[in-house]
Amino acid sequence: MADPATAPPAVAEATGIGKRFGATVALRDAGISVAPGESHALVGRNGAGKSTLVGILTGLQQPDTGTLRFSGEPAPSVGDTDAWRSRVACVYQRSTVIGDLSVAENLFLNRQSPGALRPIRWTALRRRASELLGEYGVDIDPAARARDLTVEQRQFVEIARALSFGARFIILDEPTARLDARGIARLFDKLRDLQRQGVAFLFISHHLQEVYDLCTTVTVYRDARHIVTAPVADLDHDALVEAMTGESAAAPAAGAAPATGRATAATGAPLLDVTGLTLRDAYADVSLEVRAGEVVGLAGATASGNVRLAETLAGLHRADTGRIAVAGREVRASGVPAALAAGVGLVPEDRHHQGLVGSRSVAENATLTVTDQLGPYGTVLPSRTREFAERMIKDLDIRTPGAGTPVSALSGGNQQKVVVARALATDPHVLVAVRPTNGVDVRSKEFLLGRIRKVADDGRAALVVSDELDDLRACDRIVAMFHGRVVAEFGRGWRDEDLVAAMEGVAARPAQERDTEQGEEQEG
Repeated sequence: MADPATAPPAVAEATGIGKRFGATVALRDAGISVAPGESHALVGRNGAGKSTLVGILTGLQQPDTGTLRFSGEPAPSVGDTDAWRSRVACVYQRSTVIGDLSVAENLFLNRQSPGALRPIRWTALRRRASELLGEYGVDIDPAARARDLTVEQRQFVEIARALSFGARFIILDEPTARLDARGIARLFDKLRDLQRQGVAFLFISHHLQEVYDLCTTVTVYRDARHIVTAPVADLDHDALVEAMTGESAAAPAAGAAPATGRATAATGAPLLDVTGLTLRDAYADVSLEVRAGEVVGLAGATASGNVRLAETLAGLHRADTGRIAVAGREVRASGVPAALAAGVGLVPEDRHHQGLVGSRSVAENATLTVTDQLGPYGTVLPSRTREFAERMIKDLDIRTPGAGTPVSALSGGNQQKVVVARALATDPHVLVAVRPTNGVDVRSKEFLLGRIRKVADDGRAALVVSDELDDLRACDRIVAMFHGRVVAEFGRGWRDEDLVAAMEGVAARPAQERDTEQGEEQEG
């Protein structure tokens, strides 16, 4: 066992950190310590204080109390950007790579030329970029436009840029949120390679299985406090959830549907009927049906076309061929207003770019789809908007100081509830929810999935579009897509490996087919 007296100092160590924003306590006597070459997970529900700690670790915010050290040395002074960059970097869920610039330009932004007022030598710049990428095993053309890169490649560029400043401590904030299974595997392989070179990571994720797959140590925050730091191997899933929530993992979340294991028999009329739908370069000849009282999963990885299909149903794209019918009526017009009028509610994939107007209030965001109900002759009455919003705040258990609070001030889980509230405001026949629990905490995830189940229980229908197995477990039936086509369908009781195989294009048999074969063998 290593002698603590001779062990190298932590690459980052925060002790006794306190931070307030007005009356709100964001952190209270919190801390964390990350060792060289360690992959350390930071988990907690939305509002636990993770984002505030990241802001302090990266020099964007100053703590009110406490100390911060890097490799045993005090943190740089405020405003010393170069010093901070040489110690720590953060790869955020939303990329900071500039799409209109090349990979090389992004890597050396504001340091393209070795001297002031000297012209940029593009050949030398691209050579330096190629050497930097090669040093960390990143196979990307330095001359490529950043906008043409995959999400995974943009993340590698950001990591390489951070390392080029000398940082050996990198914070990864929800790095897998927009990656498919193969992309996640490649990212994790790259992170392990970098760990062997002494780079340490602070890994922030709501996907707890990834913590077990990648990290050796986990720190849990709850209600602005440090709760526990322990080896990942010493905390099983239930213990980790209990540390995050303060409740037994077996206790159901408020408003969440109980896990009964029942197979809902959807005997109602078809509320969504899709026949032969095709959108060039996205999906081809897709047919599916969702009945009243049913939650159907549309499973698929990033390139499967399932998200584009969902957006087509909501009017964001116009299909080249095929037919969409809602509640027995064909939707002939295209566009979002036509889809809303037909009875389709949408929870979009990205709440930040597609779902919310951050500068507007909770009430304004929640009622964007029902402005025609907020006053006579096209007017919008503030009192009616507030009343409508307050009903939705209560119904969705949105934690907010009030309906007039800017939606940007809410935690991620509560922002997502606002998006769901708006989708439900029109009382749609069909709720289309794209990755509805993306970037939210465990309890918010349970609540949102329970609320989607309630849509079906009330006699309507829901289509959950996701590659997250936890989202899909809430469904009565799963339709799997791969490269734009439906490849399999599963009833309840499906196995993880079969569904993942279908989403990854591996020959897999639906559960009902396997069960039929087993029954025939028993009869034989």
